[in-house]
Amino acid sequence: MSTTDWVLHVDLDQFIAAVEVARHPELKGRPVVVGGAGDPTQRGVVATASYEAREYGVHSGMPLRTAARRCPDAVFLASDPPAYEEVSERVMAVLREFPVVVEVAGWDEAFLGARTDDPWSLAREVRRAVADRTGLSCAVGIGDNKHTAKLATGFAKPGGVYCLTRENWGEVMGDRPPDALWGVGARTRHKLAELGITTVDDLAAADRGVLAAEFGPTLGPYFRALAHGLGDREVTATPYVPKSRGRETTFQRDVADVGELRVQLARLAARVADDVAAEGRLAARVAVKVRFAPFVTQTHGVTLPVPTRDAAVLVRAAEEAFGRFTVDRPVRLLGVRAEFVRE
Repeated sequence: MSTTDWVLHVDLDQFIAAVEVARHPELKGRPVVVGGAGDPTQRGVVATASYEAREYGVHSGMPLRTAARRCPDAVFLASDPPAYEEVSERVMAVLREFPVVVEVAGWDEAFLGARTDDPWSLAREVRRAVADRTGLSCAVGIGDNKHTAKLATGFAKPGGVYCLTRENWGEVMGDRPPDALWGVGARTRHKLAELGITTVDDLAAADRGVLAAEFGPTLGPYFRALAHGLGDREVTATPYVPKSRGRETTFQRDVADVGELRVQLARLAARVADDVAAEGRLAARVAVKVRFAPFVTQTHGVTLPVPTRDAAVLVRAAEEAFGRFTVDRPVRLLGVRAEFVRE
């Protein structure tokens, strides 16, 4: 990569909460929690929390009831995906007005491929344009590949600009734990710790053979490459395409009756089938998620013999996947997901 080729990662700050505050200006500065039906007396999980709510320890994936205990003064709002999609499209339209390649990575983030001698100025212009045109704040990470740009955004939040490249990689990342890398999770961090690898520097210096033996011939060396700050440098303008469509329901009371669970499963699977049909794509796999009381989650899936959007086939696949569970405890959540054919 030449010195004038850069990858920028744009990440909207507290996106869903910010959209809701823009719709309800009277909530500015107050702790806002979005998730489920917006009722913390019912079961559901936090989709996002404003920075004011996060100061109380509220975070995504937390049960709404727990969030209410931690932050009793929070304003709870129901999730409204169509509104978030509309705002996201406006933001992406702003980004496409710049002389860059825009690769949408989700509602609230995108990678920009740019040829410029001054990525800092470009990043600041992007931030200003997004704020002026949409009223939303964003952070921009500058990197020499997607991995470094994505990590840089974490240092830039909220609403700032940060640059992470091979020049400052060791200084910034070397002493951090391996799961500070994009693509390394807590489980992998624990496995690495068992090998005596507790920092990014340790992982960068690790024996390739040892890593391959522990994680496989592909994944092991990949983790080592991440520790050196390597990553994909290609930014493509391919529109963001969802990898799956799913539906789930959290029961207000735990359900132990398998017959009732099967009825709920069929309803969810039928709704997912409608979503797949509306998408106009073919599903290749169906997965079922079951969260047992108190909070143990398991997933089983079925790969379809032939990709399809046929509702009857998708429902039967969901039933088959559900049959692989041992339902010996009450269930608090049930979900169905159809995964599309990779295009």
